[in-house]
Amino acid sequence: METREGMIPTALGTAVTATGYALKQRKGSNKMVANTIFGFGLAHVVLGTIDLVKNRR
Repeated sequence: METREGMIPTALGTAVTATGYALKQRKGSNKMVANTIFGFGLAHVVLGTIDLVKNRR
């Protein structure tokens, strides 16, 4: 099975974004760390989506 370029960063970014969001919801967590993880995940989603759109063929 062949994976399209950009699918792995998009999936990884989705998982990291969900983790960051979950950390943001916890009361005892460090908000700066949670926001950093959330932003890192969103960046992966955006960059992976750009790869998916760019290489549609």
